[in-house]
Amino acid sequence: MPEQWIYWFEELGSEHNDLVGKKCANLGELTRLGLRVPPGFAVSVDGYEKFMAETGAGDEIRRYVQSKRDLLKHVDQQVEAGREIRGIIESKNMPSEMQEEIHRRYEILCERAGRPDVPVAVRSSGAVSMPGQMETFLNVKGNDDVTEKMIQVWGSAFTTRAIAFRVEKGMEMEKAPIGVAVLKMVNAKCAGVVLTVLPTTGDMTKIIVEGNWGLGESVVSGEMTPDQFIVDKECGEFECTVSTKKKMVCQHTFGTRVVQVPKDMQCRPCLESEELQEIARIAKQAESHFKLPQDMEWVIDEDLGFPENVLWVQARPAKYSKKENEAEYLAELMSRIFKM
Repeated sequence: MPEQWIYWFEELGSEHNDLVGKKCANLGELTRLGLRVPPGFAVSVDGYEKFMAETGAGDEIRRYVQSKRDLLKHVDQQVEAGREIRGIIESKNMPSEMQEEIHRRYEILCERAGRPDVPVAVRSSGAVSMPGQMETFLNVKGNDDVTEKMIQVWGSAFTTRAIAFRVEKGMEMEKAPIGVAVLKMVNAKCAGVVLTVLPTTGDMTKIIVEGNWGLGESVVSGEMTPDQFIVDKECGEFECTVSTKKKMVCQHTFGTRVVQVPKDMQCRPCLESEELQEIARIAKQAESHFKLPQDMEWVIDEDLGFPENVLWVQARPAKYSKKENEAEYLAELMSRIFKM
């Protein structure tokens, strides 16, 4: 097993997908491109394997899965298996050498941020795309909490949904090619998503931006109706549909909570025009770089001035309805890329 199992984002790129998972590799690639990404580090798939080997959790899971293999196509058995396997993983302590290195990285991150116990997000980063299958922990503070949440992220690779996904795809049940991203939390004025294609029609001449006050979890989860902006890629003109945003997700002492949006903000667009145009500009740049329509997550930092306040915490290929003229669009996109 390779000696190195933990990396700063700036050490990574999209070619490291199998090493640290898609989320971490893409955050590294965005950092390499010069985009504003919150500072952080990635624990690799090798780190997960190291934990499983040194704690004995891997052998325990393997024995359990082998004893239940013929039953795991049934939902009730998947529920039980998820509970048992997560219990095995979360009962283990982080090996001392690994714990020391994770603590060292977190302390350096605190130094970079200029404050002790800087709040971070601890997010799963699967080498195989499994959207929404594993857990994310927000506003995590302190060495012990970071370590604990990292183990829980590894455990979340065995939720009922994740086990069902493995069964459906014919994947090895006891394996989990999962990395973990630890990145500084942003003091979010607002946050949301941007797609460089209209997902329902496949129109690639437009960009759709959705956002809400506070953290982006309210937008990503679909629990609240966000503001929506549709931007023309060529001229930058946009249409805006402002929703009545009565609730938002904010940082709490530990974790997050849902709070009421002040009345004077409920019917106000969450983005300024210049912020919207910067989001659209960067999203087009990412689309050109990755040569595919992008689905990205943005955050506006309350503590920074424009344009430094526009930060990025996710990038992945967009899912959308393909149009007949997609080949023409891709040809035109490639033409623009080679002229850059």
